[in-house]
Amino acid sequence: MDYRCNTELQEISDYLQGATEIAFDFETSPLESYRQVTQAALDPHKSEIVGVSLSVNVGSAIYVPLRHNLGINADPRAVLEALRELVFANEAVVKIAHNLSFETMFLYKEDILLKGPVYDTIAAAQLTLKSDKEFRTLADSGLKTLVPELFNVELPKFEEVTGGRHFDELDPKEVETIRYACADSDFTLRLYHVFNDWFRSYLPKHEEIVRALESPTAVFVGLMKFNGILVDMRLMYEKQLAAEEKLTELREKINKAAGRELNLGANAVTEDFKKYL
Repeated sequence: MDYRCNTELQEISDYLQGATEIAFDFETSPLESYRQVTQAALDPHKSEIVGVSLSVNVGSAIYVPLRHNLGINADPRAVLEALRELVFANEAVVKIAHNLSFETMFLYKEDILLKGPVYDTIAAAQLTLKSDKEFRTLADSGLKTLVPELFNVELPKFEEVTGGRHFDELDPKEVETIRYACADSDFTLRLYHVFNDWFRSYLPKHEEIVRALESPTAVFVGLMKFNGILVDMRLMYEKQLAAEEKLTELREKINKAAGRELNLGANAVTEDFKKYL
């Protein structure tokens, strides 16, 4: 693997030069006042980007440390501004991430709006088959699950690399720090190629769904997660009551047609209902 730590803008620019498909991934850590809050690193209101990895070729990636407490960092503002132009707002580049809404949230916090074309490999995973009869679910689509399954490679575990510390407490020049960060973007790029090859062989329309619908939607989901949305609670409650009444009506009709009370469960996928059908 060609995994490196780069802190100079010119090195970063040289690595990205000419690439039209770029996978990226963020490492995040809590802000000082949230260091003891569980999973604060996943909330952009309580944490920040401490480093970004980028991959333009399978088997290679760079890690750019921005806000580590140890070692040498790149200039966060300068790097993010450069990446805005080179990658995130560059409409000639396909921006690829695994769980794109997460990256969108943290970019928005940095005042960067992710522009298309974009590609979310976690969405692509759920449009591929994991067996002859089953599509992958969200639970089957995590990076740490997919990589061993599809590439027979065990990715380094966060707990093992950090040893209970936050990521910004690691030295960005350490081999394991670089490997952990770079592997995520490298294997995200590999998934991008594997899933698209699979789509083209078996379900070409699904690639179009990922590119044109699911991935752009993930960006908007990230923005909504960050900003929240206005909700008419009174109207929602009214709709909830109407939906519950309709469900009760449908259950009664099904039981009447069956001539007995079926175990329909919460969403009518029980064995009892399947046997009746």
